[in-house]
Amino acid sequence: MNNFFDMNIDAKVLTALNEINIERPTPIQEASIPHLLNGEDVIGQAQTGTGKTFAYAIPLLERIDKKRKAVQALVMCPTRELSLQVCKEIEKLAKYTFVQATTIYGGESYEKQFRELAKKPQIIIGTPGRIIDHLNRGSLSFKEVSYLVLDEADEMLKMGFEEDMETILKEVPSVRQTSLFSATLPPWVKQTSKKYMQNPTLIKIEEKKLTVDKIKEVLYYVKKEQKKDLLVRLLDYYQLSSVMIFANTKAMVDELVLFLQQNHFKADGLHGDLKQLSRDRVMQSFRLGSIEIMIATDVAARGIDVEDVEAIINFDLPQENEIYVHRIGRTGRAGKTGLAITLATTRQRRSIEELEAFTKSKMEVMEIPTPKQIATKTQKGLTEKILSGLEESALNHTYDNLLRDLARRTIDPTPIIIRLLELLNETAGREYPSIDTVRPKEKQKERRSGKSKESKTTSTWAYICINLGANDKLRPNQLVNYLHDELSIHREHFGKIVITKDATYFEINSQAIRFLKDLKNKKFLGKRLTYHQVKSLPKG
Repeated sequence: MNNFFDMNIDAKVLTALNEINIERPTPIQEASIPHLLNGEDVIGQAQTGTGKTFAYAIPLLERIDKKRKAVQALVMCPTRELSLQVCKEIEKLAKYTFVQATTIYGGESYEKQFRELAKKPQIIIGTPGRIIDHLNRGSLSFKEVSYLVLDEADEMLKMGFEEDMETILKEVPSVRQTSLFSATLPPWVKQTSKKYMQNPTLIKIEEKKLTVDKIKEVLYYVKKEQKKDLLVRLLDYYQLSSVMIFANTKAMVDELVLFLQQNHFKADGLHGDLKQLSRDRVMQSFRLGSIEIMIATDVAARGIDVEDVEAIINFDLPQENEIYVHRIGRTGRAGKTGLAITLATTRQRRSIEELEAFTKSKMEVMEIPTPKQIATKTQKGLTEKILSGLEESALNHTYDNLLRDLARRTIDPTPIIIRLLELLNETAGREYPSIDTVRPKEKQKERRSGKSKESKTTSTWAYICINLGANDKLRPNQLVNYLHDELSIHREHFGKIVITKDATYFEINSQAIRFLKDLKNKKFLGKRLTYHQVKSLPKG
């Protein structure tokens, strides 16, 4: 089987696929669709970007009763970005079927979602927290759901949605078809398959090499305190017009946005604290090219799909190997070449080695470009920019009067040309602070020195106890969302959460503790909040 026409798919869906020039299924689609069309439960394991959405969406559309105006399918996603992307993909497939889909996620007004739900969509795509809110309000019912999808289940677990997913799974009728798609298969997935799925078929798609051949992967070793100075050099050296920079925390995103804007780069940031309107504005500006650099956290960038990204830069080394694959997969698309730049300290060499073993791909260690090399590269770029389209420019008479005026004012055109080049050259006058040349030490020398290797997670955790617990019907993700919204503590600063009857204990990045002082006099779930620091988390 090597095309969709052999899969006994609705002719209207085939027409939609043909319209977007998709004829052949990807491996995960080819393996999953027949089982799902046959009514079986499926667990699909495949990396992001392998076509998982169509793998479950095509069979889903086959099962929808087009005449019945009720929610018949539910797709749960970890982020609003992925929810929107999935909805967009389903709408492409459903173009000629008259099936309606809508998204339900946090950060958007309830009124708008009430209006969308009033239209009686047959498919709901959303995030667990907001789905539960609508269930509690009575604005959403799953009594007639016969098709359930957990998309990127491993990401939902990482974000603390385990309890929410369990709650929703109990609300959906037991007589249904369930499919679960994930890049990895943590223990919860196996437990869930036993509790909530009927003899699921496991489909695992492995790639010998996780990175793309068309993506050039380069690595720069630099001292931690000099990373921002190196970033400026690299942006000037590579002359990128569309680049995504990844940082691990919201605070670093904000810091880099300010730093690059102060250095006259067209940059903006994307993280979980932004309202949806602001996020849409940043994304639209990046797509249109009015900003050339977008800095984002991994969670905020989830589900974002932008064509023609020339390069991605790992300003912070990703905390998980899979995330690296997700990041660099945003460049080198549609047959084009891409560039993936990673910045690392020498103490992160072990992490780099583990990453290369995981991807089965080697990064090329590069020398830091000198100011002279940057100037040479810039001049070459200016030359190409001026010479390209020179013949067409000669036919343009828009500047005739200006040229005659300049000719009258000076005999020698050289100073004028130099001045124009200075105006054209955005890096003119830039001073580059010196950067130390660093190289990772050999393993034996490192062992003799007795220095410890830096682990992937460099955060120092603190432990906090808060006076809300299971008796207050507190959910882990509910607490994280509250502290995020009220105190602007980014979700990535939270670790493990343990809820007891009367209290909740959680890990938090020690640098974020200072925000908790604003909890005084705040109320949540009808109780005035208090907190204190503890030495460790209780077992649970």
